[in-house]
Amino acid sequence: MRKCVAATAVAATGLSGLVLGSGTATADSACPDTYVVAVPGTWETGVDKDDNVRGGGMLAGVTEGLPGTMRVDYVDYSATAFPWEGDVYGASEKEARDNARGLIADMAAHCGGTKYAIVGYSQGADAAGDVAAEIGTGHGVVPADKVVAVGLVSDPKRSPADTQVGPPVGGSGAEGARPGGFGQLTDRVRTVCAEGDLYCATEDTDYISRLAGFVAAVSGGNAADMWRYQLQAVNLASDLMSHGGIGALQSQLTGDANEQRVKQIEDFYGTGYHTSYGTYAVGGGQTAISWMHSFIAGAA
Repeated sequence: MRKCVAATAVAATGLSGLVLGSGTATADSACPDTYVVAVPGTWETGVDKDDNVRGGGMLAGVTEGLPGTMRVDYVDYSATAFPWEGDVYGASEKEARDNARGLIADMAAHCGGTKYAIVGYSQGADAAGDVAAEIGTGHGVVPADKVVAVGLVSDPKRSPADTQVGPPVGGSGAEGARPGGFGQLTDRVRTVCAEGDLYCATEDTDYISRLAGFVAAVSGGNAADMWRYQLQAVNLASDLMSHGGIGALQSQLTGDANEQRVKQIEDFYGTGYHTSYGTYAVGGGQTAISWMHSFIAGAA
């Protein structure tokens, strides 16, 4: 059964079915100084996961052992990607975004002085980054000055303009950058992407992969996001036309090109780059996950 562990003041309002607490909550029922909303990646949560599994995954090392003035809740959502699993990627990511937004709004309604940190991994970074972008561009559920830190691990919408932690990695997220970026939150957002992780480091000239990422993003068919889809489509089309147009696209659809792409994807899944962040070194003796832990803890 899905549970919601939140501050007593929030739980009393009937918030349920969205999250599982991580066990790093404040010791009493007072509003936390900082509320950390963590969005796990694909298959790390969902209806098929037992309660004792939720709250783990890649972000466990980020959220465990945070200062006692912080409260952590994990967003519970479908966390699926393919039609045969239930929700397609676009619908699943929208659910994660809606649930994360709802948690922040409910906390803000009862704890006016609380600040917020948002962290996500993979599909969860997609949703966490979207929520942060809404807030940073003035369309979120809290003002931008309420958010103290945003940490994104393997963000499918990573932009080359985002502040990157660790060795610089080329390309962009497979879905393309968020239109408008992070606005007022730009200086508080940190992203990490491992070399070779195709989710967050797709080559700019790999138009087939970028098109596949775009299709995944719009698969939920959410009318409210139509403006975002249109801008992403225009950006993708404009980039393609400035680098050879249809001819460039056709050159990536030849038999040899398709064989190379299949091999690239097979090699990618065999390397484990996407799940390497617990050991991926970003400098200073820290891994991506330990660095993100320090970053979020430092925002307390």
